[in-house]
Amino acid sequence: MKPPSVFELMRRFDLDPKKSLGQNFLVDESHLARIAAAADLSPADTVLEIGPGLGVLTRHLAAQAGRVVAVELDDRLIPVLQELFADQPHVSFVHADILQVDPASLIADDKVTRWQGDKVIVGPSPQSPVPSPQSPVPNPQSPPYKVVANLPYYITSAVLRHLLEASQPPTLAVVMVQREVAQRIVAGPGDMSLLAIGVQFYAEAKIVQKVPAGAFHPRPKVDSAVLRLDVRPQPLVADAQPAWYFEVVRAGFGQKRKQLRNSLAAGLGISKETTEAGLIAAGIDPSRRAETLSLAEWGALAKGVGEEIGRLRD
Repeated sequence: MKPPSVFELMRRFDLDPKKSLGQNFLVDESHLARIAAAADLSPADTVLEIGPGLGVLTRHLAAQAGRVVAVELDDRLIPVLQELFADQPHVSFVHADILQVDPASLIADDKVTRWQGDKVIVGPSPQSPVPSPQSPVPNPQSPPYKVVANLPYYITSAVLRHLLEASQPPTLAVVMVQREVAQRIVAGPGDMSLLAIGVQFYAEAKIVQKVPAGAFHPRPKVDSAVLRLDVRPQPLVADAQPAWYFEVVRAGFGQKRKQLRNSLAAGLGISKETTEAGLIAAGIDPSRRAETLSLAEWGALAKGVGEEIGRLRD
Protein backbone atom coordinates (compact mmCIF):
# COMPACT_ATOMS: atom_id res chain seq x y z
CA MET A 1 0.00 0.00 0.00
CA LYS A 2 1.36 3.41 -0.99
CA PRO A 3 2.04 5.63 2.05
CA PRO A 4 0.11 8.92 2.29
CA SER A 5 1.74 12.01 0.78
CA VAL A 6 2.43 15.26 2.62
CA PHE A 7 -0.61 16.82 0.93
CA GLU A 8 -2.87 13.93 1.96
CA LEU A 9 -1.61 14.15 5.54
CA MET A 10 -2.17 17.91 5.70
CA ARG A 11 -5.76 17.45 4.51
CA ARG A 12 -6.38 14.54 6.84
CA PHE A 13 -5.16 16.37 9.94
CA ASP A 14 -6.17 19.89 8.83
CA LEU A 15 -2.62 21.24 8.99
CA ASP A 16 -0.67 23.94 7.21
CA PRO A 17 3.10 24.58 7.41
CA LYS A 18 4.10 27.15 10.03
CA LYS A 19 6.09 29.97 8.48
CA SER A 20 7.32 31.07 11.92
CA LEU A 21 9.10 27.72 12.32
CA GLY A 22 10.55 27.75 8.82
CA GLN A 23 8.57 24.65 7.84
CA ASN A 24 9.12 23.52 4.26
CA PHE A 25 8.04 19.90 3.91
CA LEU A 26 10.01 17.77 1.46
CA VAL A 27 7.45 16.13 -0.84
CA ASP A 28 9.66 14.40 -3.43
CA GLU A 29 9.98 10.70 -2.54
CA SER A 30 13.16 10.22 -4.57
CA HIS A 31 14.98 12.82 -2.48
CA LEU A 32 13.65 11.33 0.75
CA ALA A 33 15.08 7.93 -0.17
CA ARG A 34 18.47 9.43 -1.06
CA ILE A 35 18.71 11.30 2.24
CA ALA A 36 18.11 8.09 4.19
CA ALA A 37 20.62 6.25 1.99
CA ALA A 38 23.27 8.90 2.68
CA ALA A 39 23.17 8.01 6.38
CA ASP A 40 24.31 4.40 5.68
CA LEU A 41 21.78 2.99 8.14
CA SER A 42 21.57 -0.55 9.48
CA PRO A 43 19.48 -2.29 12.17
CA ALA A 44 22.35 -1.60 14.60
CA ASP A 45 21.94 2.18 14.29
CA THR A 46 20.15 4.67 16.50
CA VAL A 47 18.99 7.77 14.64
CA LEU A 48 18.11 11.16 16.07
CA GLU A 49 15.89 12.97 13.59
CA ILE A 50 15.48 16.70 14.02
CA GLY A 51 12.23 18.17 12.71
CA PRO A 52 10.31 15.11 11.44
CA GLY A 53 7.42 17.26 10.28
CA LEU A 54 4.75 14.86 9.01
CA GLY A 55 7.03 11.84 9.21
CA VAL A 56 7.66 11.25 5.52
CA LEU A 57 11.43 10.99 6.05
CA THR A 58 10.91 9.23 9.40
CA ARG A 59 9.22 6.44 7.48
CA HIS A 60 12.39 5.79 5.47
CA LEU A 61 14.59 5.96 8.57
CA ALA A 62 12.35 3.58 10.50
CA ALA A 63 12.57 1.01 7.70
CA GLN A 64 16.36 0.90 7.94
CA ALA A 65 17.46 1.78 11.49
CA GLY A 66 17.05 -0.19 14.69
CA ARG A 67 15.78 2.83 16.57
CA VAL A 68 14.57 6.32 15.64
CA VAL A 69 14.02 9.18 18.08
CA ALA A 70 12.57 12.29 16.46
CA VAL A 71 12.49 15.68 18.19
CA GLU A 72 9.81 18.10 16.99
CA LEU A 73 9.19 21.67 18.13
CA ASP A 74 5.68 22.02 16.65
CA ASP A 75 3.30 20.64 19.29
CA ARG A 76 0.55 20.23 16.67
CA LEU A 77 2.54 17.48 14.98
CA ILE A 78 3.35 15.26 17.98
CA PRO A 79 -0.07 13.52 18.23
CA VAL A 80 -0.12 13.18 14.44
CA LEU A 81 3.27 11.48 14.41
CA GLN A 82 2.38 9.24 17.34
CA GLU A 83 -0.74 8.09 15.51
CA LEU A 84 1.09 7.48 12.25
CA PHE A 85 3.81 5.39 13.90
CA ALA A 86 1.73 3.73 16.61
CA ASP A 87 2.54 0.27 15.25
CA GLN A 88 6.33 0.85 15.20
CA PRO A 89 7.67 0.57 18.76
CA HIS A 90 11.22 1.41 17.71
CA VAL A 91 10.13 4.93 16.71
CA SER A 92 9.46 7.60 19.35
CA PHE A 93 8.85 11.34 19.38
CA VAL A 94 9.90 14.10 21.74
CA HIS A 95 8.36 17.57 21.87
CA ALA A 96 11.35 19.85 22.41
CA ASP A 97 13.58 22.54 20.97
CA ILE A 98 16.77 20.77 19.86
CA LEU A 99 18.80 23.85 20.81
CA GLN A 100 17.57 23.61 24.41
CA VAL A 101 18.36 19.94 25.06
CA ASP A 102 21.45 17.77 25.09
CA PRO A 103 21.27 15.63 21.92
CA ALA A 104 22.49 12.43 23.54
CA SER A 105 19.99 12.75 26.40
CA LEU A 106 17.17 12.39 23.88
CA ILE A 107 18.23 8.85 23.06
CA ALA A 108 19.20 7.76 26.57
CA ASP A 109 16.07 6.28 28.10
CA ASP A 110 14.99 3.27 30.14
CA LYS A 111 14.36 1.05 27.13
CA VAL A 112 16.65 -0.78 24.77
CA THR A 113 15.51 -1.42 21.22
CA ARG A 114 17.15 -4.42 19.59
CA TRP A 115 16.57 -6.62 16.56
CA GLN A 116 15.98 -10.34 16.73
CA GLY A 117 15.79 -11.76 13.24
CA ASP A 118 13.23 -9.59 11.47
CA LYS A 119 11.48 -8.46 14.66
CA VAL A 120 11.97 -5.34 16.73
CA ILE A 121 11.95 -6.08 20.47
CA VAL A 122 11.66 -3.32 23.06
CA GLY A 123 12.58 -4.24 26.61
CA PRO A 124 13.67 -2.58 29.88
CA SER A 125 17.30 -2.03 30.73
CA PRO A 126 17.74 -1.98 34.53
CA GLN A 127 21.25 -0.54 34.24
CA SER A 128 20.09 2.60 32.44
CA PRO A 129 18.30 5.18 34.61
CA VAL A 130 15.88 7.62 33.02
CA PRO A 131 17.77 10.86 32.27
CA SER A 132 16.38 14.36 32.20
CA PRO A 133 16.25 15.75 28.65
CA GLN A 134 17.52 19.04 30.10
CA SER A 135 20.60 17.43 31.64
CA PRO A 136 23.79 19.00 30.25
CA VAL A 137 25.66 15.71 30.67
CA PRO A 138 24.56 12.74 28.52
CA ASN A 139 23.66 9.52 30.24
CA PRO A 140 26.65 7.14 30.30
CA GLN A 141 24.44 4.49 28.68
CA SER A 142 23.71 6.68 25.65
CA PRO A 143 24.54 4.67 22.53
CA PRO A 144 26.39 6.06 19.54
CA TYR A 145 23.89 7.76 17.27
CA LYS A 146 23.48 9.38 13.86
CA VAL A 147 21.56 12.55 13.09
CA VAL A 148 19.28 13.11 10.10
CA ALA A 149 17.56 16.47 9.74
CA ASN A 150 15.77 18.80 7.36
CA LEU A 151 16.90 22.01 9.07
CA PRO A 152 15.04 25.31 8.92
CA TYR A 153 17.42 27.73 7.23
CA TYR A 154 17.40 30.25 10.07
CA ILE A 155 18.83 27.85 12.68
CA THR A 156 21.28 25.88 10.53
CA SER A 157 24.50 27.29 12.00
CA ALA A 158 23.22 27.11 15.57
CA VAL A 159 22.10 23.48 15.26
CA LEU A 160 25.35 22.35 13.63
CA ARG A 161 27.38 23.98 16.38
CA HIS A 162 25.08 22.48 19.04
CA LEU A 163 25.55 18.99 17.63
CA LEU A 164 29.27 19.13 16.92
CA GLU A 165 30.20 20.74 20.24
CA ALA A 166 28.00 18.42 22.31
CA SER A 167 29.72 16.38 25.00
CA GLN A 168 28.63 13.30 23.02
CA PRO A 169 28.30 14.34 19.37
CA PRO A 170 26.81 12.06 16.72
CA THR A 171 29.10 9.81 14.71
CA LEU A 172 27.53 11.09 11.49
CA ALA A 173 25.02 13.73 10.47
CA VAL A 174 23.05 14.07 7.24
CA VAL A 175 21.36 17.46 7.09
CA MET A 176 19.35 19.37 4.53
CA VAL A 177 20.48 23.00 4.38
CA GLN A 178 20.35 25.96 2.03
CA ARG A 179 22.51 25.19 -1.00
CA GLU A 180 24.62 28.31 -0.60
CA VAL A 181 25.30 27.43 3.04
CA ALA A 182 26.34 23.89 2.08
CA GLN A 183 28.79 25.29 -0.45
CA ARG A 184 30.25 27.62 2.17
CA ILE A 185 30.68 24.74 4.63
CA VAL A 186 32.65 22.52 2.22
CA ALA A 187 34.86 25.35 0.92
CA GLY A 188 38.64 25.05 1.04
CA PRO A 189 41.44 27.55 1.77
CA GLY A 190 41.05 30.63 -0.37
CA ASP A 191 37.30 30.72 0.22
CA MET A 192 37.02 29.70 3.87
CA SER A 193 34.51 31.23 6.26
CA LEU A 194 34.02 31.10 10.00
CA LEU A 195 31.20 28.58 9.43
CA ALA A 196 33.40 26.31 7.27
CA ILE A 197 36.16 26.29 9.88
CA GLY A 198 33.68 25.67 12.69
CA VAL A 199 32.25 22.61 10.94
CA GLN A 200 35.43 21.18 9.41
CA PHE A 201 37.24 21.41 12.74
CA TYR A 202 34.93 18.64 13.98
CA ALA A 203 33.80 16.80 10.84
CA GLU A 204 34.59 15.93 7.26
CA ALA A 205 31.94 17.64 5.16
CA LYS A 206 30.70 16.84 1.67
CA ILE A 207 27.64 17.66 -0.41
CA VAL A 208 25.68 14.50 -1.21
CA GLN A 209 23.06 15.96 -3.53
CA LYS A 210 21.34 19.15 -4.57
CA VAL A 211 17.61 19.52 -3.97
CA PRO A 212 15.63 22.03 -6.04
CA ALA A 213 13.16 24.38 -4.42
CA GLY A 214 10.32 22.63 -6.27
CA ALA A 215 10.81 19.49 -4.17
CA PHE A 216 9.32 21.28 -1.12
CA HIS A 217 5.95 22.53 0.04
CA PRO A 218 5.69 25.41 0.43
CA ARG A 219 8.34 26.15 -2.17
CA PRO A 220 11.27 28.13 -0.67
CA LYS A 221 12.96 30.95 -2.56
CA VAL A 222 16.29 29.10 -2.82
CA ASP A 223 17.53 25.60 -3.60
CA SER A 224 18.79 23.24 -0.91
CA ALA A 225 21.51 20.62 -0.59
CA VAL A 226 22.04 17.49 1.48
CA LEU A 227 25.22 17.71 3.50
CA ARG A 228 26.93 14.69 5.05
CA LEU A 229 29.16 15.28 8.07
CA ASP A 230 31.41 12.42 9.16
CA VAL A 231 32.31 13.46 12.67
CA ARG A 232 35.97 13.01 13.52
CA PRO A 233 36.92 10.93 16.61
CA GLN A 234 39.14 13.89 17.52
CA PRO A 235 39.10 17.46 16.17
CA LEU A 236 41.23 17.88 13.05
CA VAL A 237 43.64 20.13 14.92
CA ALA A 238 44.08 17.66 17.76
CA ASP A 239 46.40 19.68 19.99
CA ALA A 240 44.35 22.91 19.80
CA GLN A 241 42.33 24.22 22.71
CA PRO A 242 38.92 24.82 21.04
CA ALA A 243 38.02 27.92 23.07
CA TRP A 244 41.27 29.74 22.25
CA TYR A 245 41.41 28.35 18.71
CA PHE A 246 38.01 29.80 17.85
CA GLU A 247 38.72 33.06 19.65
CA VAL A 248 41.67 33.55 17.30
CA VAL A 249 39.62 32.47 14.27
CA ARG A 250 36.77 34.87 15.14
CA ALA A 251 39.28 37.68 15.57
CA GLY A 252 40.80 36.90 12.19
CA PHE A 253 37.41 37.03 10.48
CA GLY A 254 36.24 40.04 12.49
CA GLN A 255 37.59 42.39 9.84
CA LYS A 256 37.69 39.99 6.92
CA ARG A 257 38.93 42.46 4.32
CA LYS A 258 41.96 43.41 6.37
CA GLN A 259 45.30 41.67 6.61
CA LEU A 260 45.69 39.28 9.51
CA ARG A 261 48.21 41.54 11.24
CA ASN A 262 45.45 44.14 11.56
CA SER A 263 42.33 42.02 12.10
CA LEU A 264 43.96 39.88 14.80
CA ALA A 265 45.36 42.87 16.64
CA ALA A 266 41.95 44.55 16.69
CA GLY A 267 40.00 41.38 17.52
CA LEU A 268 42.29 40.16 20.29
CA GLY A 269 43.13 43.57 21.70
CA ILE A 270 46.88 43.12 21.31
CA SER A 271 49.57 45.14 19.57
CA LYS A 272 50.42 44.69 15.90
CA GLU A 273 53.96 43.81 16.97
CA THR A 274 52.70 40.93 19.11
CA THR A 275 50.39 39.81 16.32
CA GLU A 276 53.16 39.87 13.73
CA ALA A 277 55.48 37.91 16.03
CA GLY A 278 52.79 35.24 16.48
CA LEU A 279 52.16 35.06 12.74
CA ILE A 280 55.84 34.72 11.96
CA ALA A 281 56.22 32.04 14.65
CA ALA A 282 53.42 30.12 12.90
CA GLY A 283 55.10 30.50 9.53
CA ILE A 284 52.31 32.70 8.17
CA ASP A 285 52.79 35.88 6.17
CA PRO A 286 51.24 38.72 8.23
CA SER A 287 49.77 40.24 5.06
CA ARG A 288 47.53 37.23 4.35
CA ARG A 289 43.77 37.35 4.88
CA ALA A 290 41.63 35.05 7.00
CA GLU A 291 39.87 33.19 4.18
CA THR A 292 43.20 31.89 2.81
CA LEU A 293 44.26 29.92 5.89
CA SER A 294 43.77 26.17 6.34
CA LEU A 295 42.56 24.65 9.60
CA ALA A 296 46.09 23.49 10.39
CA GLU A 297 47.43 27.00 9.84
CA TRP A 298 44.81 28.40 12.22
CA GLY A 299 46.04 25.86 14.78
CA ALA A 300 49.64 26.95 14.31
CA LEU A 301 48.55 30.59 14.49
CA ALA A 302 46.59 30.10 17.70
CA LYS A 303 49.63 28.44 19.24
CA GLY A 304 52.04 31.11 17.97
CA VAL A 305 49.93 34.05 19.13
CA GLY A 306 49.22 32.38 22.47
CA GLU A 307 52.88 31.72 23.11
CA GLU A 308 53.80 35.28 22.15
CA ILE A 309 51.18 36.74 24.52
CA GLY A 310 52.39 34.40 27.26
CA ARG A 311 56.00 35.44 26.70
CA LEU A 312 55.14 39.11 27.07
CA ARG A 313 53.20 38.46 30.28
CA ASP A 314 56.05 36.55 31.92
